[in-house]
Amino acid sequence: MKSILIPVEDHAAIGSVLTTALRLAERFGSYMEGVALGPDFAQITAADFSLGGMIVDDQARHELLNEAYEIFSGFVQSNAIARTQDDTGKPHCSWRGDTLITDEGIGEYGRIFDVLVVGRPAAGFHQPRKATLEAAMFESGRPLLIAPPQETGKLGDCIAIAWNASPESARSVAFAMPLLLAAQDVPVMMVPGTKLAGPDEAQLVTSLRRHGVPARVIPTNDTSKGPGFAVLETAQSVNADMLIKGGYTQSRVRQFIFGGPTSQILAEATLPVFMAH
Repeated sequence: MKSILIPVEDHAAIGSVLTTALRLAERFGSYMEGVALGPDFAQITAADFSLGGMIVDDQARHELLNEAYEIFSGFVQSNAIARTQDDTGKPHCSWRGDTLITDEGIGEYGRIFDVLVVGRPAAGFHQPRKATLEAAMFESGRPLLIAPPQETGKLGDCIAIAWNASPESARSVAFAMPLLLAAQDVPVMMVPGTKLAGPDEAQLVTSLRRHGVPARVIPTNDTSKGPGFAVLETAQSVNADMLIKGGYTQSRVRQFIFGGPTSQILAEATLPVFMAH
């Protein structure tokens, strides 16, 4: 995972987003690129209440662009991140900041990166927007690393996998192989009540171990709160510092109406979640 795209916007979780991206970059000596994110107001629906106001003119857009740059630049400076690649194998970065990029633009531009790091969406003012996550997930063809609201410490030592035999789960695991090979422990659980036709968690563990991944099967915690909560509680019980899961195995509409593992995890996760559709 040598290239990481970071959409930068002034929201409550941006510190966690940047720190999560840096933790990932430190494991692989990665290149991090920051871009200024701004919503496409022509496509905003009434269901997205997380905006604090509309960008109505070029001056406001310019202010948001400068604000995003200052956030990124301040983080880079405070963490002494190099602007150019050297022979140390440490992370390096750059800023692409000539214009605001919309959510759709993030999905398009993200296609040339190994992973995109975004914030876990939340309702309300000054929060990461769900539209950003969904555009990145469905339009980039790349995996996302979704940062929780609060910064976490370690990243990638103990990686839990939530498996249900879906194509989305398989793609997420495949994208995550560099992380899995570097992990110390990879507990694998079955997402309760969602298994599709295909290999079970024990078969996935066997396959991963052929590659040298330290995978093992663990039981999923019982809970009446739903499969997503069961996954999160199980991950917490093994001290996982990252969770891998397929994104939206069920349709987004069904998950919006009835709930589902992805929606529950996106609403409640307190650890970074690696997810692909």
